[in-house]
Amino acid sequence: MEIDRFWAMLLARQGETFYTAKKLPFTYTIRGGEVFVDRRSKSITRATIENALQKLAADTAHTITGPKSLCCFGAPYVWALIQAFEKEDG
Repeated sequence: MEIDRFWAMLLARQGETFYTAKKLPFTYTIRGGEVFVDRRSKSITRATIENALQKLAADTAHTITGPKSLCCFGAPYVWALIQAFEKEDG
């Protein structure tokens, strides 16, 4: 999925409850190019999310199977959002 489409989905679904792979609930808000998750004190930048999307797109061997293998800051939250939006995007 491209970053502009993903970011538009993020903007539209702020405040909704999502769940990490370990079933921990979280919500987020966006300010500028940063995602603020209610369970973390630091933000996740748009660049971090874009890098994660690029990693997944390049992963033709399907070695990225969960948040740990995504290897990015805020991976549990980024992974949960990617999974939720991919289901929605088809």
